[in-house]
Amino acid sequence: MSSAVLEGQVALVTGASRGIGRATAVALAGTGAHLVLTARSQGGLEETDDLVRAAGGTATLIPLDMVREADQLDMLGPSIVQRFGRLDVLVHAAGILSRLTPAAHIMPRDWEESLAVNTSSTWRMIRTCDPALRVAPAGRAIVLTDRYAEQPTAYFGLYSAAKAAQAHLVRCWAAEVEQTPMRVTLVDPGPVATNLRWAAFPGENPLSIRQPEEVGAAIAKLLAGSPEHGATLRI
Repeated sequence: MSSAVLEGQVALVTGASRGIGRATAVALAGTGAHLVLTARSQGGLEETDDLVRAAGGTATLIPLDMVREADQLDMLGPSIVQRFGRLDVLVHAAGILSRLTPAAHIMPRDWEESLAVNTSSTWRMIRTCDPALRVAPAGRAIVLTDRYAEQPTAYFGLYSAAKAAQAHLVRCWAAEVEQTPMRVTLVDPGPVATNLRWAAFPGENPLSIRQPEEVGAAIAKLLAGSPEHGATLRI
């Protein structure tokens, strides 16, 4: 991908310390955009930063726990605009499986954590990023979704409920900005060899499914073009 595709733009990637978030950050490093990377793990972010720099990119790291420091998300968008003058891209890759359990056995703490990371963080990201993305020349937002958001499956109720709420919220957001230059897209990458996937299917051979790097490259390609607005893309 040409290094000038997103030259001068600013891209925010959540969940950037590992998995698809990290892979997307590395893929975007070759587009010319300056990256703002956030995740809970400082060490993981620093490892991603090393990979981004090796790929010729630049990044600003913001360690942030979306559960314990949720209120700080509200200032993320304005802080980025204050520092860099703009925000053009959001890739919201942060997510958590929590526990696989019968619906009747879901514990309050697990319920609250799943909703906080999978749903409430999306609401907060929309609130904090929407003003800047609306005024960007070609604002882009990609939010990762999962087939379990649409396919009720035994023992996945905790995860599915949170991801379904997230997906509906993002689709509503897309409808609200339809008359602007913004593009808002849900992306379902299918089975990918991430920690979240391993937690759900620990016996699965990770080499038998897609790798995060392939998905990251596909997301970067989408952002370099004009992703279908309001759709759920399976890449």
